[in-house]
Amino acid sequence: MPQSANRSEKQLRLYLLSSLFAALTAVGAFIKIPLQHVDVTLQTFFVILAGSVLGPKFGALSQILYLVVGLLGVPIFSRGGGPGYIFQPTFGYLLGYPIAAYLIGYLVWGKKRFRCSTVPTFLRICFSKSLGVLIIFLFGVTILYFNFKILIGAPLSLRSAIWTGFIVFIPGDIVKIFLSSLVAIKLNRILKI
Repeated sequence: MPQSANRSEKQLRLYLLSSLFAALTAVGAFIKIPLQHVDVTLQTFFVILAGSVLGPKFGALSQILYLVVGLLGVPIFSRGGGPGYIFQPTFGYLLGYPIAAYLIGYLVWGKKRFRCSTVPTFLRICFSKSLGVLIIFLFGVTILYFNFKILIGAPLSLRSAIWTGFIVFIPGDIVKIFLSSLVAIKLNRILKI
């Protein structure tokens, strides 16, 4: 009985932390540097941190919660909110968030976050986050390109989409991966989920 109570308490903490990470991702949307097509924001910092701290299920849940709240009309995306946001050229990045958080959590922790007793290594966390960021860019650049080509009808070559939607972000994302990996190690030791 005490073991099941302990497990329920851990799951409750993970649900609460999922909500917190959804809120942090929303805050990250407003810390931005506007660029031509895609803004530089701190959203990805919290997405990749969520996966490495909460594990696959709860990391993805935090980002699904973020998407649902934004699509319901709360203006928590970098350029607003509401169901019409799916037609924004940058919506693909948002679609990549839950998948990236899940992948990172899975690569760092396996399927069950709260069954692991050891904190993963810094390199494992960095590698996992690097793959997660690539997933975000895969979704983001693909939808950026097709939204410009099909919905907007503006000429944007695939090369320009890759440059403006991926390449220019590499230095900043390397910094985000490094810093969020350090934070993840600290949080995993402090939270002891």
